[in-house]
Amino acid sequence: QDSFKCLCRHVGMSACPPPNPNAVNLGETLNEELRELREQPIDPQAEQELIDSIEEVYFSNDSFDMVQHELEKLPPELNLQELEEYRDKLKKQQAAVSKKVADLILEKQPAYVKELERVTALQTNLQLAAVICTNARRQLSVSKEGFTEASLGLLANQRRRQLLTGLLKSLRTIKTLQRTDVRLSEMLEEEDYPGAIQLCLECQKAASTFKHYSCISELNSKLQDTLEQIEEQLDVALSKTCKNFDVSHYTKVQLAYTLLGKTQTAMDQLHMHFTQAIHNTVFQVVLGYVELCAGNADTKFQKMQYKDLCTHITLDSYIPCLMDLCKALWEVMLSYHRTMQWHEEHDKLETAPTPGKMVDRSYVKKKLEHGLTRIWQDVQLKVKAYILGTDMSNFKYDDFIVVLDVISRLMQVGEEFCGSKSEVLQESIKRQSVNYFKNYHRTRLEELRMFLENETWELCPVKSNFNIAQLHEFKFMGQCRSPSVSPSRQAVSSTGLAQEELSLFQQYLQEGNPFEMHTEHKEEETEDVLASNGYESDELEKSVYQDYDSDSDVPEELKQDYVDEQTGDAPLKSVSRETIRSKKKSDYNLNKTNAPILTNTTLNVIRLVGKYMQMMNILKPIAFDVIHCVSQLFDYYLYAVYTFFGRNDMYESSGLGLISSRLRTTLNRIQESLIDMEAVGENTGVHGPAEDRKEKVPSPHLSQLVVLTNSGTLYGLAQRVVATESLVFLAEQFESLQSHLDTMMPLAKKPFLQQFYSQTVSTASELRKPIYWIVAAKAIDYEQMLLMMAGVKWDIREIMSQHNVYVDALLKEFEQFNKRLGDVSRHVRIPLPVSNVLWEHCIRLANRTLVEGYANVKKCSNEGRALMQLDFQQFLMKLEKLTDLRPIPDKEFVETYIKAYYLTENDMEQFIKNHREYSMKQLANLVNVCLGSHINKKARQKLLAAIDDIDRPKR
Repeated sequence: QDSFKCLCRHVGMSACPPPNPNAVNLGETLNEELRELREQPIDPQAEQELIDSIEEVYFSNDSFDMVQHELEKLPPELNLQELEEYRDKLKKQQAAVSKKVADLILEKQPAYVKELERVTALQTNLQLAAVICTNARRQLSVSKEGFTEASLGLLANQRRRQLLTGLLKSLRTIKTLQRTDVRLSEMLEEEDYPGAIQLCLECQKAASTFKHYSCISELNSKLQDTLEQIEEQLDVALSKTCKNFDVSHYTKVQLAYTLLGKTQTAMDQLHMHFTQAIHNTVFQVVLGYVELCAGNADTKFQKMQYKDLCTHITLDSYIPCLMDLCKALWEVMLSYHRTMQWHEEHDKLETAPTPGKMVDRSYVKKKLEHGLTRIWQDVQLKVKAYILGTDMSNFKYDDFIVVLDVISRLMQVGEEFCGSKSEVLQESIKRQSVNYFKNYHRTRLEELRMFLENETWELCPVKSNFNIAQLHEFKFMGQCRSPSVSPSRQAVSSTGLAQEELSLFQQYLQEGNPFEMHTEHKEEETEDVLASNGYESDELEKSVYQDYDSDSDVPEELKQDYVDEQTGDAPLKSVSRETIRSKKKSDYNLNKTNAPILTNTTLNVIRLVGKYMQMMNILKPIAFDVIHCVSQLFDYYLYAVYTFFGRNDMYESSGLGLISSRLRTTLNRIQESLIDMEAVGENTGVHGPAEDRKEKVPSPHLSQLVVLTNSGTLYGLAQRVVATESLVFLAEQFESLQSHLDTMMPLAKKPFLQQFYSQTVSTASELRKPIYWIVAAKAIDYEQMLLMMAGVKWDIREIMSQHNVYVDALLKEFEQFNKRLGDVSRHVRIPLPVSNVLWEHCIRLANRTLVEGYANVKKCSNEGRALMQLDFQQFLMKLEKLTDLRPIPDKEFVETYIKAYYLTENDMEQFIKNHREYSMKQLANLVNVCLGSHINKKARQKLLAAIDDIDRPKR
């Protein structure tokens, strides 16, 4: 093709003539020209050489300017001949090219003609297509006007309308989503957390539907922030349930966490809040009292640790703070209890939980059960820090009992809360109790010594039906179901007893607080144990009792013990002074024949025992220490009564065996273990005793107001009776308490209690013998009787029908003694056992005096021995009219001695061996006087040697 173009250019003709209508004619003309060129003869080889000689530049491109090229090739100096030769050369080349082109054209002419025909046909077809298109366009225009614009336009508008309606709905939803902030805020203010979360989740779901809108992306972010804010508020709402559980509130909170799918997280958070609530509660309660007592706005307390803060509680505010502390902790534990209750009820109502909910339920149950112990441990540690933060050794007893009572109630709460034995609380309160009780007991022993030293042993007027259960210190015994129950748990009414069967969490589930009961209980404690005669005034009553029960010399502190607690019954009616005087005798001889005999000190000891028992009743771990101290109270009282009224060096010589070996052992034990024998002088006890004497108390001294040497009062018989019988009464009360004490005593220590009762309490009545013996030994003049018997002649030769004068004198002494007993009984009731002991002592001493008088006889005949029997029988006959004591004591002692006069030598030897109750002097007198005339000197020496060889036990 390129060669063809070059050749065409060389011959000066166009390579591709444009088609036009005259193309056929042009073709024909060209054919003729070419034909002429072909007809010219030429050598093909020469022709090819000519073509090859053409410059290459002529084959370059269409833009080649051959004229310019040839002109530029002309030399500077033109030579016509050369030009002509060159022109001829070019012409030859042109002719060769033209011929070559003509050959080529002629070869392709048929195809060219055919192609021109096709072009012509194509042109015709194109003209026809233009006509068809014009007609089609015209028809389309008609269709557009008649169908598309009329019908399809309606469909398009309808479609557009539907799209716009959907858009409007979406826009309204978006508008609602935009307004959810206000509604969410309202729901949160109303604490409708489930509704708020539900709304927020729905909004998030809707927002995800419309996320293709650009305005929704910002809203979605805002909803997520709102949901996080709701979770924070929900956590705050969850924390509120720790102090004041509300069912509806907690239900909302749990439902909200369920919607969030965070039930387990909620439970973890709940336990954290309970722990925090306990810490914050106790800290705020203690801080409030500390700042209140400090009286200033010093902020240093707020920065203190709780343990250090507890040490700043004053003694006055200790109990109120403890009560408030326990009340606040009770509220927290009650909330936890109600939380567990809610979950239990909720689980029962949920019939068919999903597997996911089953897992949550199992987790919540285990978490709650584990939390019981954790929370109670936190409570114990907080209360322990409070208990040990203050030294309670100087507390008043009632205050300390309140503390024990509150802690006991708290331990009961712990046992019901999680089955805990509260070892932490027990250990801490035990430490304080042991410290307090040692101090308290030491002070009480000192006070008891003071009471005993100031006691005038006058009768304390109590009602005839007096019982220790009437004293408020012992009310806990009749009201508690078991020794482990604290006093404040008691309820007197039947309703209270019915409530007692319920647990504390059942009783106070809806309202009230178990730590508010103690004060109310204490205010109701009253007692009515003192005798009240309905006198018009205290002054009149005092004037009546002045004669026989004067307490004018009793120190005020002794009277205060029961005066303050007297109920003060209102007088029933006004009575005259004469009526009062007339009632004096009947009150103490008729109406009060069975009234207990006790003193103010006895009542004080009984009250102390009650207080001690209250303490160990509340706190069993120190039960042994308390019972040991209780035994010391009794020991000291018994030792004091013995020291004041029963100690006498004449016992051993009486031969009556007044003090049993058991009583002697008990007295020695008390003296060694309890009595500080080294304390000398009044103020020795005040100064600190030596280290090994801290637990001992100086021996008490009898008050100078008590006179025991006056024969007119039978040597203080009234005081002796009151002292001794009050001890016996105290022992009886201890006996009645034995079973209760035994239940509280640790098993390993029970032998101590049994030994205390068998060797100490039971010996109280044995003190009657040595105490009343002193009265009996002085009430009758036995020495005068011996002198009168010495003047009697016993070696008479005829039987006498009249007894001797000394018998009448002795009986007169007994009559006088009987009269004095009657006088004493007008002031103090003399119980039958006391009367019997007194008469027994007097009769025994009289009979022994008779035997001693008979043993002093130097000479005696058979008739003299008969006179002795006559005198003794007369004495017995008259004596039986004075006393109801049967049989007459030591009757055989006298009769056997008198009858020994008639014994033979062999019988006397056996008599000496069998009757060791007689003294060596009395037996020797029998040998010398009675048998002297019947046996020889050798036999008499043998009998006297037998008397000397007898190892006589001291009696």
